[in-house]
Amino acid sequence: MYSSNEQTLKEAIKKLLDAYKLNDGIMEARVMNNWEKIAGSYIAKFTESVHIKKRTLYIKLSSPAVKHELSFAKSKLITSLNNSVKHDAIDEIVFL
Repeated sequence: MYSSNEQTLKEAIKKLLDAYKLNDGIMEARVMNNWEKIAGSYIAKFTESVHIKKRTLYIKLSSPAVKHELSFAKSKLITSLNNSVKHDAIDEIVFL
């Protein structure tokens, strides 16, 4: 009897991502792509840039009023973004 090295494509990709430590980068990209869906089109039109560094989401906004309003909804936004990717990818949001 021999042991089989067979595995599904899903399992092989997961092992590859784990081996090269790419999971966090993929989750970060998914969070950034979901920003407009989570924040809404109104807020997205004031969003100049979105990037992540060390589990902190940095969002540059062109409207001080929108920035002020969003500061009250930080924890809800973090929860919504993390739920959208089914992973705790974001710990903090900083509005610039």
